[in-house]
Amino acid sequence: MKDFNSKVAAITGAASGIGRALAISLAQRGCNLALSDRDLTGLKETAKEVKATGVKVTIAEVDVADKDSMHQWADQVMKDHKKVHLVFNNAGVAMGGTVEDTSYEDYEWIMGVNVNGVLYGTKAFLPHMRTTGEEGHIINISSVFGLFAQPTQSGYNMSKFAVRGFTESLRQELDLEGGLISATCVHPGGIQTNIAKNAKMAESVEKLTGSASAENVRDKFESLFMTSSEKAAETIIRGVQKNKRRVLIGPDAKALDLMQRCLPVNYQRVVCSAFKIASA
Repeated sequence: MKDFNSKVAAITGAASGIGRALAISLAQRGCNLALSDRDLTGLKETAKEVKATGVKVTIAEVDVADKDSMHQWADQVMKDHKKVHLVFNNAGVAMGGTVEDTSYEDYEWIMGVNVNGVLYGTKAFLPHMRTTGEEGHIINISSVFGLFAQPTQSGYNMSKFAVRGFTESLRQELDLEGGLISATCVHPGGIQTNIAKNAKMAESVEKLTGSASAENVRDKFESLFMTSSEKAAETIIRGVQKNKRRVLIGPDAKALDLMQRCLPVNYQRVVCSAFKIASA
């Protein structure tokens, strides 16, 4: 898909961050938008900003972890727009904590949003995309932590590795069909969004990292974020235009991906050493 003019894109997590940046960038290219998020106030702000471009915009308050809500939203998008060409499964959450101290409920929460949100978004929209009879693309947002694991991030790693595996399998199936629909898995590094600020942080993170508080842990993470949401959105859109299987965003993502390729097992030793030095 080279041209987005008059296409229809459905974007989850569109109230802020990468989701909002994607909406703005696509609208500037003439793409009509169906936006969703749990944050209705932020969603309305995004819609107000993109309406100035003259494209059609619809919004819906949707919990991506709710299968019925996602299917109802997909059906409503088809009623409102008649077609859907692009699906950005972007909504996501983060949390930190050791495996021992993270509750089953917290694991279920992060998997519900990060994994089921991608699953439901794909399965709810894919049949509608087929009826369009035109080019289509599914874009699933994983993370550099879907390529590279680190301590205190077992839940986030688990969810983002799952998104990667799911999307790569989907892409191969679509390739074998030889149809008009494709898929891309996106692996952002540190992006300047609210995901770290809103992350759940257990006390075990403070102990393992030597930080005085969860707020200090968040500050350390955020200080490493190198890429703006706007730049991330442009990188994703270029990846769709080039029909890439995998999109890495930011120099940190590229560096960590290279380390994992060069040291597929022993990168873990490097990470542990870095943690010890940072905690000293």
